[in-house]
Amino acid sequence: MKIHTILIANLVLAASLSAADTKSPETDTAAAFARLKTLAGEWEAKTADGTARLTYELTGAGTTLVERETADKMPGMMTMYHLNGGRLMLTHYCMAGNQPRMEARSFNPKTGELRFEFLDATNLKTPGEGHMHNVTLRIVDHDHLVSQWEFFENGQKKLNETFEYTRVK
Repeated sequence: MKIHTILIANLVLAASLSAADTKSPETDTAAAFARLKTLAGEWEAKTADGTARLTYELTGAGTTLVERETADKMPGMMTMYHLNGGRLMLTHYCMAGNQPRMEARSFNPKTGELRFEFLDATNLKTPGEGHMHNVTLRIVDHDHLVSQWEFFENGQKKLNETFEYTRVK
């Protein structure tokens, strides 16, 4: 009986630790997703390679935010943002040919900063293959957005890209 009680206690502890890992306590995912929805529209950033463009639109009765990215010297990409229970997720359909999934780990409603961290990915041939790993968005105000993407390869950050977008429409 004592072993059975210890086993049950360990299972309850493991389940509670696992549940705690799925969402940071400081992340109000509903508020973060509501802020993301305000991005609906068209955005532009001037880069060394020309103009980068983002288009945001809601789909699925407002349950998913679709981000389409195009640039003068780059193939198009897409990122989808949505809630999954209490978790805010993104899937990035990358020109690298893989699809990293990330989870929101922190959101500061005062600064508009929302940080996503790598969860897993599809179409990675090896764990060390290059992929987008972390994303930080800072919704400065209604017309300004800063987007920072971290590309990892062989377990190390290889590239950090920051774009400053202005709303066009």
